[in-house]
Amino acid sequence: MKRRFAAVAALVLVIAGAELVVGRGMSPGAVLDVLGGGGTVTERHIFLQLRVPRTLVALGAGACLAVAGLVLQSALRNPLAGPEVTGVTPGAVLGAVTATALGLAGWDSPLAVVVAACVGGCAGAALLWLLAGRDGDPGTTAVHGVLVSAVLGGLTAMVLLVRPGELGSVVQWLVGTTEGRVWQHWHLLWPWASLWGAAAWLLAGPLTLLRCGDDIALAAGLSARRARTLALLCAVALTAGAVASVGALGFVGLLVPHLAVALFGADLRVAVPGAALLGAAVVCGADAVAQASSRLIAVVLDSGRLTLPAGALTACVGALLLLAAVRRAPDRSF
Repeated sequence: MKRRFAAVAALVLVIAGAELVVGRGMSPGAVLDVLGGGGTVTERHIFLQLRVPRTLVALGAGACLAVAGLVLQSALRNPLAGPEVTGVTPGAVLGAVTATALGLAGWDSPLAVVVAACVGGCAGAALLWLLAGRDGDPGTTAVHGVLVSAVLGGLTAMVLLVRPGELGSVVQWLVGTTEGRVWQHWHLLWPWASLWGAAAWLLAGPLTLLRCGDDIALAAGLSARRARTLALLCAVALTAGAVASVGALGFVGLLVPHLAVALFGADLRVAVPGAALLGAAVVCGADAVAQASSRLIAVVLDSGRLTLPAGALTACVGALLLLAAVRRAPDRSF
């Protein structure tokens, strides 16, 4: 197990290093010059003030989404549960978009956007809970989740219709991107992610019991309802922090937890930190590929403004992986 952790941690470092090198504005050679203490003022600014915080935000957001998905799937005992299909992500997007697009008084600070996203995520999760019920089967919950997501997406569209001029400022939450992330975003994300990530790890023991069923949890002296409520709150908070930082990155919170359990086992005391590492690697890797692709497209099309958001890449790849998994095991829940 230690070797697997070491291998995944090394992979995260390699991917983070790759993201620091790729991208527009400076060549890989210029990056090496800056790391060696040289480079021009502009190159040092691009690297230290843009690329480094962007990489850190991608790592943190990926870790938050993966842990949130693992917590949701364990608390609900539903392999199809995830921030994207349980109303949490679209609700958080709705909250962030509303707070930004409508210019609500007192909602100008980044922390307030996180609060708005958290309120929206809680509302989305509560709506799904009311529709599907506590004991809904995975298929029914997934169907209701799609309906809830559609409704929340429609409300987001209505907000944009009220203030269409704000579309450019809120599109980051609709698609999911790390473009333009600076140190302010990182200073906002890391305390939030650390707090709720630690809470998720403290809940790992109860969540492991919940994965075995409420009867076994009750036999072990665990209050299933209280543990599930705390777990859902933790998952919503982690999702809200990630959404408020980078927007809606599709399928990260749904698929990465399955990979984490496959690699690190069903004991969440081990799987939670493993999921955090895998989520960080996936989002950072997607952003690195998106930057490299944008650079190539810009050269081919002779356009310096075209950028490929990381959220579009995770959504496309995640949808293909989910389709492949369903086709391979059509008679199973996932």
